[in-house]
Amino acid sequence: MALVPNGLYRTTIPHPLEPETFPAGRLVYVGRKEDGPFVVVPHFNENNRWFWRDPVTPLTDESWAGTLKKLPAEGFYTLPRALEFESGGRWLENAIVQLGYDRTGHGILFVAERRETMEDNALFFSDRGHRIEDDLLEELRWAPILPVPDSPEAPTRH
Repeated sequence: MALVPNGLYRTTIPHPLEPETFPAGRLVYVGRKEDGPFVVVPHFNENNRWFWRDPVTPLTDESWAGTLKKLPAEGFYTLPRALEFESGGRWLENAIVQLGYDRTGHGILFVAERRETMEDNALFFSDRGHRIEDDLLEELRWAPILPVPDSPEAPTRH
């Protein structure tokens, strides 16, 4: 059975057997286990990222799987063009943004901020973002920012 690849999706129609769990307009993750593909809804959100856990639902309906809308991965991107907001704000072209999603599978962008009063040379992302349309989702450019775990041996400033 040719099913969709692993990743994030938005449902476009309810699941035929579990419409309460998987209604139309729901963020889902498709993955694989030893016993085959599965679909699951988000469990909790931390730092603008969704985390997933059991229970998962086996994904055996090829017709329903074919109706899922593929979404770009959560993570860091750059803006392809400046964004103007009704509130008067503006994000510049090439700004670094974090892409997340709401429970309905619509993209939310969080712009990178550098806090001048902080000693750390780090970027910060708010927990409040701007919902975006699907056309902008397809235009975002991946920003390969290296994830580095905190280390007790990391150098400190004196």
